Amino acid sequence: MNIKIKKSIVTIIILIMSFLFNFNIVNAISPESTPLYNGIDVSNWQKYINYQKVKSNGIEVVYIKSSQGKRTKDPYFEENYKNAKANGLKVGFYHYVNATSVSDAEKEAEFFCSVISGKEPDCKLVMDYEVFGGVSKNEINKIAEVFLTKVKQLTGKEVIVYSNLYTSKNTFSEDLAKRYQLWLAYYASENAMQNATSNWKNWIGWQYTDEGIINGINGYVDRNKFTKEIFLSEVTNLPDVGTDTEDSKSQTIYYTVKRGDTLWQIAKNYGTTISNIVSINNIKNPNLIYVGQTLKIITNSSVEDNDCVAGHIVYTIKWGDTLSAISSRYGVSMNYIATLNNIKNPNRIYSGNKLIIPQCGDFGNMQPESSGLTQYIVKKGDTLWEISQKYGVSVNYLVNKNEIRNPNLIYPGQIIKI
Repeated sequence: MNIKIKKSIVTIIILIMSFLFNFNIVNAISPESTPLYNGIDVSNWQKYINYQKVKSNGIEVVYIKSSQGKRTKDPYFEENYKNAKANGLKVGFYHYVNATSVSDAEKEAEFFCSVISGKEPDCKLVMDYEVFGGVSKNEINKIAEVFLTKVKQLTGKEVIVYSNLYTSKNTFSEDLAKRYQLWLAYYASENAMQNATSNWKNWIGWQYTDEGIINGINGYVDRNKFTKEIFLSEVTNLPDVGTDTEDSKSQTIYYTVKRGDTLWQIAKNYGTTISNIVSINNIKNPNLIYVGQTLKIITNSSVEDNDCVAGHIVYTIKWGDTLSAISSRYGVSMNYIATLNNIKNPNRIYSGNKLIIPQCGDFGNMQPESSGLTQYIVKKGDTLWEISQKYGVSVNYLVNKNEIRNPNLIYPGQIIKI
């Protein structure tokens, strides 16, 4: 090969590599500034949090889930806000968006602002919009824009976008990226982060794992790094915002149960709660609803004590309650409730404290094994519900333990492992 041709080829290769290298640098996503602040984000999944211990672990910022959709307030929002503030942590709020239309987005923004009314955030407000339900890319960006604009209009505070890397690059528009800052969810090392690309050039928050371990929190928690740009320029109380939408008005509908339905899914679809449906329809066993059954549903419910949130009921202990009585009432073993709520002595519970109890069509199907195995022989007239009550376990636990396909069909002489 001619020497001049060889030199030309080498030159072209160098130019191409240089172009690609520079392209990656230009499009790589990096922190807006340094230093970085250690943070976490929390919701009802973490249950009770000891914020004094959290702060002693070097955590400086906590983002708290306040709400979701048009009606659901996180049951631990008030408690998380109060205790995080009391321990001197910088606090921010986020709303999980369920909207599939522009009108929904506006209503969700109003609801978010009503939930956080009067609070004093230290950090910018956040839109967490990550599940799109088949909505087009163009509509997704319209929904995001309406939500962000409305929240800023109602609160007077800056709002930012929470997004994973893929969505920040392939779904959210470049125009959105130019006008709103980013809190990025990307579970990777710092080296991998240097090669990540997005429609955003910089991040002000980086959620780098969902398996963080922090003293004061039972189980995993999301860990984050934040830059100084996450903080609001002025810390003041948010204005009072009320909601006066059609969705806040009482609506009564009648729903016919279909094959595969659960009360949890029905309640979620119609913006109400398990306990309200049970109460209105006088349902004795929430695990047993039937195809063709007609349910009366009132859709103006909000999440309160004894209501269903993320597969659990939030129960406030009353004077005279015992853990044994509560476990019998909800069909969940006493040991499981104690373990789930980090209760060291099941004989000592206190009036006013809140308990998380598995419910909502998922009656504790992950209950721990007992030290011994009991076998029960089904008698004529028995139901799984009655057996579960007798032994202090859940129907789902019995179903899974015994591989029962239809909980409504058990037979005399059948052996049930407990």
